[in-house]
Amino acid sequence: MSKKVLLLAVAILFGSQAGLAMAANPDTGPGCGLGKLAWGDYKGQKEIAPQVMMATTNGTFGSQTFGISSGTSGCTNDGKIMGEHKTTMFASLNFDALTAEMAQGQGEHLASLATLMGIPAERHGEFFAMTQERYTSLVQAGEASPVALVKSLNDAVAGHPILAQVSVR
Repeated sequence: MSKKVLLLAVAILFGSQAGLAMAANPDTGPGCGLGKLAWGDYKGQKEIAPQVMMATTNGTFGSQTFGISSGTSGCTNDGKIMGEHKTTMFASLNFDALTAEMAQGQGEHLASLATLMGIPAERHGEFFAMTQERYTSLVQAGEASPVALVKSLNDAVAGHPILAQVSVR
């Protein structure tokens, strides 16, 4: 029996017994996944050794990624991360058109981005106006990247008196 198979068997054994411990104390260690389940009832979870064991188990089996995408192994799958990823991907693929439309305060790409960000169609006008007003601060020279743009837009929406109340994210 190989070491990986043996380690997997041990992890599954511990993981099945650690599920209830996870529910009682969900905010310790490196997130979720098989490592979290396997070492979830280990004392002193915030110490280095148990966290390294959790992270190593997750990394060895790729269980954290699977758990996050499937909503298993103590991970949640509420769609917020995936939604953020879609928004960033869209911004990456349409960056030049988006920044041009932000400067103009209108456009198809900007409307699509607003929808991806959870802005209802009836509030797109406020979103367009906000992006045009704050264009310079949202698209800063030297830091103009799709990731930085999406982060700046999320921050701007969160601080906007109307958009913060209606956006899904």
